[in-house]
Amino acid sequence: MATTLLNFAMGPLFAITFTFMVLGLLRLIVLHIAQVGESIRRLSCREFGLRGRLRELITWFIPVRHVYRRRPVVSVVSFVFHVGLIAIPLLLLEHIALWTRVFGFGWPGLPPLLADVVTLIVIVSGLMLLGFRMVDEGGRSLSSPMDYLLLVVLVAAVTSGFMAMHPGVNPLSYRPMLVTHVLSSELAFVLLPTTKLAHCVLFPFDRVSSEVFWKMPLGAGDKVARELHGEEARV
Repeated sequence: MATTLLNFAMGPLFAITFTFMVLGLLRLIVLHIAQVGESIRRLSCREFGLRGRLRELITWFIPVRHVYRRRPVVSVVSFVFHVGLIAIPLLLLEHIALWTRVFGFGWPGLPPLLADVVTLIVIVSGLMLLGFRMVDEGGRSLSSPMDYLLLVVLVAAVTSGFMAMHPGVNPLSYRPMLVTHVLSSELAFVLLPTTKLAHCVLFPFDRVSSEVFWKMPLGAGDKVARELHGEEARV
């Protein structure tokens, strides 16, 4: 039973969910670019300071200046969790080997010991974030059921993958744990383009497009002035 389910999960189901994720993210990117293009078309001022926007984007990738002063520990843990979630799927040798077998090319990955350390850090940071949302009153008030689901799915995917590759800490046999890892990862594939997880891909576009969206469209200034000061007012 476990073997049949594993073959299905790693075969047709993987192809379906992975394709859904890629097409879903491409759709979001195309829609986002179209929105930016439409906004630019309506603007009277098209000076955006591209160099400044790129510099700001880099500072958000390494957010030393943006760590929240009120909750620095939670902010650092969240940053580490996000970076680890990107690194693990892309840089684990087992994942690269799977990609190479399917698509015929790969790239260098993390040494096994370093990969284990990164994985454990992600698991611990994910559990800390989950605990913060459950225990802290502010975190609880800002968290929706979907926020909890996303954390549980992501932590489950990483934890089950680690345990499957380390029989010494695995309470189950290899195949059931691998099935858990594959299915939870495929659930993450589906959630990625349909929930707030999409920000991990849209983030660079958001930082650049925010400059566009905050500019007034052509003629908007006059309309605001008329609303505030009467029909004859202009800016």
